[in-house]
Amino acid sequence: MKVIEVKSKKHANQFLDIARAIYKNDPNFVCPLDLSINKIFDPKKNVFYSHGQCTRWILEDDNGNLIGRVAAFINENKAYTFDQPTGGMGFFECIENKEAAFLLFDTAKEWLHARGMKAMDGPINFGENDNFWGLLVEGFTDPAIGMQYNPPYYQKYFEEYGFDKYFEQVSNILDYTKKFPDRFWKIANWVRQKEGFSFEHFKFSNAKKYIRDLKEVYDNAWQFHENFDPIKEKDLYDSLEEAKGIIDEELIWFAYFEGKPIAFLVMYPDANQIFKKFNGKLNLWNKLRFLYYKRKDMITRTRIVIMGVVPQFQKYGLESAIFWYLNEVFKKKSYNEIELSWVGDFNPKMRALHESVGAVFGKRHITYRCLFDQEKTFKRSTIIPKDTKEKLK
Repeated sequence: MKVIEVKSKKHANQFLDIARAIYKNDPNFVCPLDLSINKIFDPKKNVFYSHGQCTRWILEDDNGNLIGRVAAFINENKAYTFDQPTGGMGFFECIENKEAAFLLFDTAKEWLHARGMKAMDGPINFGENDNFWGLLVEGFTDPAIGMQYNPPYYQKYFEEYGFDKYFEQVSNILDYTKKFPDRFWKIANWVRQKEGFSFEHFKFSNAKKYIRDLKEVYDNAWQFHENFDPIKEKDLYDSLEEAKGIIDEELIWFAYFEGKPIAFLVMYPDANQIFKKFNGKLNLWNKLRFLYYKRKDMITRTRIVIMGVVPQFQKYGLESAIFWYLNEVFKKKSYNEIELSWVGDFNPKMRALHESVGAVFGKRHITYRCLFDQEKTFKRSTIIPKDTKEKLK
């Protein structure tokens, strides 16, 4: 077998084609758009290169056939905040062959070790964790946009190699054709009519305002997460620009108290229902097909990408109030299912919220960590306190 570092356009295209080959007979697979993958590995388009480094490889068998791929990266803003410097590996794809899988893991490990890393997380993204994050271990159905999908046999390769579960991620499904608990709507009505509170959805015409508001809430709400790093407005602008073609303004909501942003929810239409037809290619013809299918209301699912509430207003029922407004939107559109993704086992408060709205289990992913020195003590991700208000005191 031969490992080849991706340095040419030919190898970059082969990196993409490996996934198409491995999943060619899998009816559930939705090929991510080539342009989305290429952007991650383009220093001119991925802001993470400003504080990190990345490379990738393809794997050939003895006959020159493509049989696997992997990438490794270092986010310098986070790598040194752990007990041991920790890099990342991701975009792993491999035929069902343990020797090939281990060779790809070794390649990523050696590259990271040579640059001072003592551990690697995977599979993760060289970017935000709303895309390409975690190994699917349960719920092998059509993936929502941005969600990781892989064959079941990958799990044994990760665990046999020496990866341990760093945290577990659960995505739940909310059937919007079923009635919500009456108590949920009572709370929603009470909150949305309470003096001082207001709610509004995102508008592209005032995008700068909403990006500032999202950053303000995010940096406040996520400050108690492990290895927290404030989000950058440029990152938000880039994400907005990339998703502009699929965003529905009425699926992104903000809550305010006396004009100050205190909560937000970002939901995307599940464009994978259309992208599944494109096999990763978004040429002019497929762009026209996308617009056609979108007008035909082919998208019936949505995915909650992220939501947050500042600590001072947690337990106020703001999530319920936002859902009240979303319910009004859903009444006039074709959406009937929401994937609430993904919530780590380090966030029991958000998992409880999923249960409160009657969501049922959909998928389980695992983010693994591999310590290069197996004699070192392995630690799971830290749990976010249920009441972060206490942390502010």
